Amino acid sequence: MNPDFSNLKALYINCTLKASPRMSHTQALMNVSSTIMKAEGVSVENIRFVDYDVAYGVYHDMTEHGVKKDDWPSIWKKIDAADILIIGTPIWLGEKSSVATKLVERLYAESGNRNDKGQYYYYGKVGGCIITGNEDGIKHCAMGLLYALQHVGYSIPPQADCGWIGEAGPGPSYNDEESDAKNNDFTNRNTTFMTYNLLHLAKMLKEQGGYPAYGNSRGDWDDGTRWNFENPEYR
Repeated sequence: MNPDFSNLKALYINCTLKASPRMSHTQALMNVSSTIMKAEGVSVENIRFVDYDVAYGVYHDMTEHGVKKDDWPSIWKKIDAADILIIGTPIWLGEKSSVATKLVERLYAESGNRNDKGQYYYYGKVGGCIITGNEDGIKHCAMGLLYALQHVGYSIPPQADCGWIGEAGPGPSYNDEESDAKNNDFTNRNTTFMTYNLLHLAKMLKEQGGYPAYGNSRGDWDDGTRWNFENPEYR
């Protein structure tokens, strides 16, 4: 019997530099993954980060710190509601986009919050990433994004990234017909595997109520609990 993923919510955040409605090659590949999730009954939402007026900073609402406008609190509500977060980014000079960096900084601002077990807030949520570009850099960009996601508390399943790149130098991008990218078996396989790995891990975590709090609750640590921690005497 096929697994039931219909109680899961996934949020795709496209960190392209292009505001809507401009065509985004990154979005085109993200759509491959989101189509699978929708077919599996998952509640899916896609947003472009640049369509929002998100302030720079590391606080929940930067309007409380001198900024005139900050759309982050409204985006945070979507992130908070989602079991799965997938970050999409183009490659620029071998790196994730500056937009993706801003997103990571704002995610970091929320990471010190606690859930009802006293754990850091993102415990029990699952993360992955989708990368597109014209030259090498998929693994490098994925490395940075997946590290950041796990550092703030997201869980990363096996093979949690996918991407497509063209030949070195100027040339067709993912959504250009002449690239034939949509027939690339490696990209299609990895995108599919990534999507299902995210779904499987999110389902397992949700069904068991996230992680047990034994040994990882900041609340318990602050109250003096040390479980089996000790500083062994070294000679």
